[in-house]
Amino acid sequence: MEQQKLRELLETLHQELGQIGTVDEKTAEVLATLNEDISKLIEGGKDAAENEESLTDRMGEAVAHFEEEHPRLSMLIQHVLDSLARMGL
Repeated sequence: MEQQKLRELLETLHQELGQIGTVDEKTAEVLATLNEDISKLIEGGKDAAENEESLTDRMGEAVAHFEEEHPRLSMLIQHVLDSLARMGL
């Protein structure tokens, strides 16, 4: 069940990322990395996350980066991190 919830959160987050308009270079870099991480998680689930040691670190940095300008996006990323933590990652 937790894995299904994570998949749904990731898909929602992926959609939110696609709706962000013009961004600066740093934000574009964060978005590209997040999109890549999300794609890996959606395709491989928990196994893919276990292979990514710094995944939670990168997502944590993304939460901080988007917190002010994109609070909904920041909240979704935090929910994904919480789900990963509950799964033991």
